[in-house]
Amino acid sequence: MSAADRSVVVIGGGPGGYEAALGAAQLGAEVTVVERAGVGGAAVLTDCVPSKALIATADFMDRFSAAKRIGVHFDGAGVPRDQGVTAHITDVNSRIMGLAQTQSRDIAERLESAGIEIVQGAGRLAGAGVVEIVEGIPDVESGEEPSPHGADLAEADSSRRIEADVILIATGARPRVMDTAVPDGERILTWQQIWDLQELPEHLIVVGSGVTGAELAHAYLGLGCQVTLISSRDRVLPGEDADAANVVEDVFRRRGMTVLNRSRAGAVRREGEEVVVTLEDGREVTGSHAMLAVGSIPNTTDMGLAEAGVTLTRSGHIEVDRVSRTSAPGVYAAGDCTGVLPLASVAAMQGRIAVAHALGDAVAPLSLGRVSSNIFTDPEIATVGVSQADIDEGRVDARAVMLPLTKNPRAKMQNVQDGFVKLFARRGSQTIVGGVVVSPRASELIFPIALAVANRLNVDQFSSTFTVYPSMSGSLAEAARQLHEITD
Repeated sequence: MSAADRSVVVIGGGPGGYEAALGAAQLGAEVTVVERAGVGGAAVLTDCVPSKALIATADFMDRFSAAKRIGVHFDGAGVPRDQGVTAHITDVNSRIMGLAQTQSRDIAERLESAGIEIVQGAGRLAGAGVVEIVEGIPDVESGEEPSPHGADLAEADSSRRIEADVILIATGARPRVMDTAVPDGERILTWQQIWDLQELPEHLIVVGSGVTGAELAHAYLGLGCQVTLISSRDRVLPGEDADAANVVEDVFRRRGMTVLNRSRAGAVRREGEEVVVTLEDGREVTGSHAMLAVGSIPNTTDMGLAEAGVTLTRSGHIEVDRVSRTSAPGVYAAGDCTGVLPLASVAAMQGRIAVAHALGDAVAPLSLGRVSSNIFTDPEIATVGVSQADIDEGRVDARAVMLPLTKNPRAKMQNVQDGFVKLFARRGSQTIVGGVVVSPRASELIFPIALAVANRLNVDQFSSTFTVYPSMSGSLAEAARQLHEITD
């Protein structure tokens, strides 16, 4: 059976879902996308796109304070906090939500132009090759996020069944909440609820110092809030390169953020117009708002997955192989619901791989060793390939070079005071196997290293490529030159 004779149903319209749908349509399949909230999913509507837009706003404000350090002065507007530059959070959030909706519409138009049917509703498996769709979504009150495929949809308008040759589950994940810290949508919030704030928090307590917690703590600090970041580990961003995480934590503290390391939150309660976070050691932290950033849980409940033969992990994630197959024939999965790596780029790649494999197109299995990622703090942290921990713990035989950006001429011109580049090269072959960049716009600077890792370039090939002078990328070439080994 050719791809043109096959039907594909995608449950979930986020990056994993809509990229898969476009790939399937390009191969000629008949494609239906089922999405509960809006095309683009949480990544576009409440998570990735809005949070990065908020960070961009905070970074824009920071330019006013930075300007004074390079000799540029304003009439009464030199420093955001005390010279008149303020953020009006309702205006900020309105712009951000408008941007998210525009992005969602753009994606929907792209799907429709490719001949893909979009159905608003919730999908579940109802037997081999059958998807049941509950259409028409009721209003959801603020507070605890419901399961996007659960009983809250029972009163929806109508339902129908679609037979499909290929089914892709791309339902994502939602914020995890604690039994002792239940969001109320007003003072105790998940990261998906902050866009309804009517006033800038006077003192925001961020519970959790992973990527989401660190990014949003940075954003609200830049907007002028007092921020306390509660970390249960020895440092912020415990899963990242230690040198990089230490730079970001030092910057946080220098800019006035209170960082409480080795401090696990036990409960969060509201007392009138204040919130109180109780730590497990008995200490209490009081603020005006609290944001919970304590991980996420997959949207896989009440979907008929187990009944259809789809294997789930203990955490509720869908088990998949490197071509996104589940344990059920004809059923694939992509994105955060799989627990592979919670990045929109990985979700999109999983989705594209899934439909290519299912429809018989040429495909290479997912290779996580080539994934580049970025944390949008200031400075940003970008990584690709093997890590410093891989080398230190003996999993990879490689050498490392780290160069501070304070020695880079372009960094000096731009008043960059924090950051570095780090390259890893395998011993013997001198092949570049990974790297870390800590700098403004590190998300752009990591690309040359990602190319080197993907194409197995050695340090001589990398360093012999011309770089612009002066440029931040010059430090990448210099690091590669320092990794050169004289061989017999």
